Amino acid sequence: MRYLAATLVLCAFFATGCSAGDDEPSPADVVREEETTSSALADGEIVVASNVAYPPFEFAPREGPKGFDIDLMNEIADRTGLEVKYRNVQFDSLIRGLSSDLFDAVISGMTITADRRQQVDFSDPYYNVDEALVVRSGSEIESTGDLAEMTLGVQTGTMGQAEAGELLNAGDVEAVRTFDNTIDAAFTALEQGMVDGVIYDLPAAQTEVEESGGELELVEVIPTGSQYGIAFPKDSPLIEPVNQALSEIKEDGTYEEIYEEWIGRPPEEIP
Repeated sequence: MRYLAATLVLCAFFATGCSAGDDEPSPADVVREEETTSSALADGEIVVASNVAYPPFEFAPREGPKGFDIDLMNEIADRTGLEVKYRNVQFDSLIRGLSSDLFDAVISGMTITADRRQQVDFSDPYYNVDEALVVRSGSEIESTGDLAEMTLGVQTGTMGQAEAGELLNAGDVEAVRTFDNTIDAAFTALEQGMVDGVIYDLPAAQTEVEESGGELELVEVIPTGSQYGIAFPKDSPLIEPVNQALSEIKEDGTYEEIYEEWIGRPPEEIP
């Protein structure tokens, strides 16, 4: 039935029309009529999980979640005819919850990796990401080449942890300390001298530096070739419609508008 639902969604999304004068059904219209693994989808809604503690991609002021990922997901939902509802979930629980059908999708600055592809499916990439090394202002650390006797702080399950792990395995850093809940704990530890540096995704690292009041300094950008994607349960019928909407967003200038608003500069390259 899952494959039938996927087929019907795709047909509705790409069809040129069944008869003259008839409106094409949206993906939501078709999904409502079919049995799916998600009761939310049957109601024309998509439940999206995100770790809403990662500005500028997602954060939670009083009026609700905001950020790059939120604006992008809202635009995708609008173009696929679905109403989006967000759930705030710790980052290291997102894959497990998605695999257990607790929600329909995840958008949370999640890097596409081979290991994650074994558990979930991803949309087309929507963001090219690099990592950054942040230290205390005035530190003698000027690059990752100065970490031999230092301790790095990273958030569990992130690309920063993977980068730090490579440095540790190569003997280029003394120790790596992981923080489970949010990256804020790692940056607090850095300000308090409990770790000597933090490796994290570049835009979010820039935000932390800007909001530190001069306490922190970004000393090195670390190219990774990595990309963010929207994660789905395996064989989700939503993947193709979402990819189609994402393609339109990239082509018609909407992606650049969202990027400039939240990242503060035009994208050097659109994924």
